[in-house]
Amino acid sequence: MADRSPATLKETELYPFIKEFLQGQGYQVKGEVQQCDVVAVRGDDDPVVVELKLSFNLEVVLQAVDRLALTPKVYIATLAGRPMLKKRRKRVLKMLRMLGIGLLVIDPNRRNHNVEVLVDPLPYTPRKSRVRGERLLGEFLHRVGDPNPGGSGRRKGIMTVYRQRALAIGRYLVEQGPTKASQVASALGDPKAREILYRNVYGWFERVSLGTYAVSPRGKQELDQWPDL
Repeated sequence: MADRSPATLKETELYPFIKEFLQGQGYQVKGEVQQCDVVAVRGDDDPVVVELKLSFNLEVVLQAVDRLALTPKVYIATLAGRPMLKKRRKRVLKMLRMLGIGLLVIDPNRRNHNVEVLVDPLPYTPRKSRVRGERLLGEFLHRVGDPNPGGSGRRKGIMTVYRQRALAIGRYLVEQGPTKASQVASALGDPKAREILYRNVYGWFERVSLGTYAVSPRGKQELDQWPDL
């Protein structure tokens, strides 16, 4: 086949690549069997079902999930280099592993090995991260109140425990004036106050002498923009 642009291809033109790929592994292959785009059979193995789609999208994922009622060996086959796989490749592959669905990508313009297996359909066991789980609970337990409406997502200025601590320090310094970091930590009962002052992530503080901090000009502008805890 001459080099082709993905925009000019039809889904049926993907079939020969998948058929040849599966035949090379000893399968008998037929198209459009019981509403499945591709069905492959080899001896007593579970049949392989492949759903063809020019672009990876939700529709083909839902089709593949339906096919799991027929066999545990279900693949999606799509064109290599499509936008969804470029931008969100890692997350897409993780989702398919969780669903137990395989993924094949086809590059019609390659002279050999046109089909690449990105994921095989295998049972998925999620790996739990103890550290991330502890961070989640720690953030929940130490956050004061419920300052962020659900759905805020990644918008700038999300309220975190760290930000709440920095706000408390800043407002203390506004009231007291320049103060030693150790005194701030003692007065607020926050053992991390010294570290927060030293790191100065938000630029709200300035060191006026050894171990002594005050609110910076930026802090004076921005502290009032946040609601009281």
